[in-house]
Amino acid sequence: MTQKLIAAIRRTNRIIALLVGLVLMGSVALIIAEILLREVGISLGGSEEISGYVMAGVASWGLSFALTELAHVRIDLIRLKLQERGKAFLDLLSIVALAGVASVVAIQCWPVLSKTIQRGSTANTPLETPLWIPQAIWFSGWLWFAVCSCALVVLTLILLMRRDLEQADTLVGARSELELEA
Repeated sequence: MTQKLIAAIRRTNRIIALLVGLVLMGSVALIIAEILLREVGISLGGSEEISGYVMAGVASWGLSFALTELAHVRIDLIRLKLQERGKAFLDLLSIVALAGVASVVAIQCWPVLSKTIQRGSTANTPLETPLWIPQAIWFSGWLWFAVCSCALVVLTLILLMRRDLEQADTLVGARSELELEA
């Protein structure tokens, strides 16, 4: 059950990462088109606004993929000197802290989106984008990151209670250059 849930979270985040990559490529194509068209005196307009929204969405949704691929930066100077149990404790502490921060940010994102929806706010730009659209994408990315990180806390605790330190390390351990060389 634990392995299936871990695999499902990783698979979902890989699919999300592919979709986010496609959206990012679309944004790049829009910017390139804007630059090329400006050379002939035509402007699509709004490419900088749209690319800003895309960057916010890409950043919030990309966090979960980085989490499940162990790509977040961690300072592991002390961790490298510890035995397996000490490493497991620091890994648990790290994922709990990350889940806490992700949850707080997600919780704090909601009032921003909620006020935008209540007020019917639009961007003060020629596109007059209804701001709930990019904010909903941004908020949902943070919410998914919080859900994924909290799920990893629970899964890590289960693995540690089973004394499966190796699998817990595979799930939330830090990957350092020194360990990879060994």
